[in-house]
Amino acid sequence: MGLIDHEELPGIVTVPLRRLVNWSRKSSLWYLLFGIACCAIEMMATGASRYDFDRFGMIFRASPRQSDLMIVPGTINEKIADRVKVLYDQMAEPRWVIAMGGCAINGGPYHGEYNIVDGVDRVIPVDVYVPGCPPRPEALMHGVLLLQEKIAREGLESRAAARA
Repeated sequence: MGLIDHEELPGIVTVPLRRLVNWSRKSSLWYLLFGIACCAIEMMATGASRYDFDRFGMIFRASPRQSDLMIVPGTINEKIADRVKVLYDQMAEPRWVIAMGGCAINGGPYHGEYNIVDGVDRVIPVDVYVPGCPPRPEALMHGVLLLQEKIAREGLESRAAARA
């Protein structure tokens, strides 16, 4: 069964509201981009013409108020953790986070150092983890596809209420 469940009247298509809303959300992810470490180079390559994030409906936005996806590419130290939290809080619901690379997932080679946050999930909730040091563009694209599958399964209730 596809997106269209049935056609009662010629030219009129009905579909459950949840499926329609989730389809529009997963097909138009606007991502907040900030390069923290070497993973940012691979993320920029993913947005370039060879891999082309645009074909997934993903558009780069410089403002967190216009973004619904935050990609965290690299090491989070104590000083930047507060800024990551502020940017996340400025994003409107629904919002999603991808942790890209070993440093963003668990601190990577800097794990346990005095100034390093051992994973961005200690600061903000993470939806998809993309491992690697740095992960290849194909891995990031796979992470985006996993996130789109997750969005398609969500309900219409507020994600903030579900987390509380």
